Amino acid sequence: MSLDRIAQVLGMRTYAIEEAVGELQKKYNTPESGIHLLFLGDSAQFTTNPAFVEPVRGVLDLKRNTPLSQAAMEVLAVVAYNQPVTKAFVEQVRGVDCSGVVGSLVQKGLLEERGRLELPGRPLLYGTTDTFLRCFQLSSIEDLPSPGQEGEEEEEPDPAGPVQLSLEG
Repeated sequence: MSLDRIAQVLGMRTYAIEEAVGELQKKYNTPESGIHLLFLGDSAQFTTNPAFVEPVRGVLDLKRNTPLSQAAMEVLAVVAYNQPVTKAFVEQVRGVDCSGVVGSLVQKGLLEERGRLELPGRPLLYGTTDTFLRCFQLSSIEDLPSPGQEGEEEEEPDPAGPVQLSLEG
């Protein structure tokens, strides 16, 4: 929910709501709590504590995490760090066609159309969504690590395979 909307309904200032949400985060974002409160840009959302996602999924009989391919992760990275971008830009950076991957990421709600570029053909512009932020546990796009940090924090590839993301709230 938008912090501005909460402030409007309660007749308070947005900064006071931000402080209150921060206090609620301290209360709920603990290892033993069943729920967590996330900041998503200028909004807040209650979610399941990541430690309890599987039991909750089992109770609700929800589908398993959707794996993202290496190509999907690359497209997400190009878009996240350069948004808004056209599909042609992503293809130029990656060197391969990415129509299917972009379509899949839009369908999953990780990318969205952000308008059209004022060039011949008026190509679509794409950017990341709040679902992207939630899946990668980011408050805003500014929380992405800087591209220079990649070499500093080299991690071993996960032998379990592709990254697993939960697309359910």
